[in-house]
Amino acid sequence: MTPQPNPQAGAAVKAADRAHVFHSWSAQELIDPLAVAGAEGSYFWDYEGKRYLDFTSGLVYTNIGYQHPGVVAAIQEQAARMTTFAPAFAVEARSEAARLIAERTPGDLDKIFFTNAGADAVEHAVRMARLHTGRPKVLSAYRSYHGGTQQAINLTGDPRRWASDSGAAGVVHFWAPFLYRSRFYAETEEQECARALEHLETTIAFEGPSTVAAIILETIPGTAGIMVPPAGYLAGVREICDKYGIVFVLDEVMAGFGRTGTWFAADLYDVVPDLMTFAKGVNSGYVPLGGVAISARIAETFAERPYPGGLTYSGHPLACAAAVATINVMAQEGVVEHAARLGAEVVGPALRELAERHPSVGDVRGVGMFWALELVRNRETREPLVPYNATGQDNTPMAAFAASAKAHGVWPFVNMNRTHVVPPCNVSEAELKEGLAALDTALSVADDYTV
Repeated sequence: MTPQPNPQAGAAVKAADRAHVFHSWSAQELIDPLAVAGAEGSYFWDYEGKRYLDFTSGLVYTNIGYQHPGVVAAIQEQAARMTTFAPAFAVEARSEAARLIAERTPGDLDKIFFTNAGADAVEHAVRMARLHTGRPKVLSAYRSYHGGTQQAINLTGDPRRWASDSGAAGVVHFWAPFLYRSRFYAETEEQECARALEHLETTIAFEGPSTVAAIILETIPGTAGIMVPPAGYLAGVREICDKYGIVFVLDEVMAGFGRTGTWFAADLYDVVPDLMTFAKGVNSGYVPLGGVAISARIAETFAERPYPGGLTYSGHPLACAAAVATINVMAQEGVVEHAARLGAEVVGPALRELAERHPSVGDVRGVGMFWALELVRNRETREPLVPYNATGQDNTPMAAFAASAKAHGVWPFVNMNRTHVVPPCNVSEAELKEGLAALDTALSVADDYTV
């Protein structure tokens, strides 16, 4: 679709937004939301007719891009047949979505509990783990994000947790491996892995193994920086969980459904958790949907004992119809394989080339369509480009970088000292190269702040 400028309509949308919409994670009087007129494929555009290549995939969920005709048609067809129905009934779209998801989850994660999003999927996974074990505590990593609801935000390991952390949520944080900013004084991936596992097991020992219900990890942390775990780490966590009778939960809300060039990031590590949360890419975000994939062992706990939890819109027919269509589109169009190929052959090499030319790039990491550049002020000392959790004037270098990217037609995903490269998984090679060229230009702005 060719964007048609309509500034008057854009002004009306913006005025209504500023008068009535309360935005998340924001100081309401300090934001200036872009009024979006439309979106298609890998692009969206404003009411001035300016088009942006979306390197954020919405919020890392439009894995097949915007307005895919096959998914739009499936939603329309489902709406004409059955717009909604209560979750206690067997409904075709719900049953088929569960079947297709279970076919792709690793191991015996064959039971699917549907939620409305990723945060409530995490809430229910934790509840299941506590009920299954009869234990109160849950361990989660620093440099993580698990959602904005009460339990999920307490599990989160970044500054978004601070204002809501009650200190009484039964959550214990630990350090997961991240060699570039190692907390273990490691010099190799092997050292980082071994020392991180030792740290985790020591944490469990001092907390009391009999008090720990679950360990929850993002398979590959997302907004915290796309920190690909070293070989052997997730398998080591699996062994620790088995040793102490702890439920292993993998959060695949962001990494799942093709984002890493596999159906789930767990497939990269040949690891099967006891519970796995998902959302976002399951239906490309077209209708809100999330869920928990449940192992046979956990499901057996609730075979004759009621599970004390549910949602009015669990397995909503419109959302599930969108999931069925999205999964089928991804399979038919080879989207997962496409993401893997472009990640290995285009994105990875291009980002490493950018790193060689730009002193502001300290680290490149990622897989599939899930990449991050770590921006630094000094490559030798690894001093971050801006201070941790910077705002206002302190965040000027990152703000300048983001503004330059937008000015050159790419909408970036920036978080603290990182810019993420997370376009739709079916982005074309030409679109990718267009976006990477814009990032190249924007990084020159970040370079101006290096020493």
